[in-house]
Amino acid sequence: MNIHWKRPLFYVVLPILVFLAFVGFPPPFAPGRPTRPAQEQSEPAEKDEQR
Repeated sequence: MNIHWKRPLFYVVLPILVFLAFVGFPPPFAPGRPTRPAQEQSEPAEKDEQR
């Protein structure tokens, strides 16, 4: 049994190319969940000068 690697590869890639031809590239998948914003960093409070 002498099967070349090109023929199976063609049948694997062909559906992907047909899918991209109809949908476009990149595929319009739903965006990922938004990341939570980072907690704000506060600067150390300056002590009031006492007289």
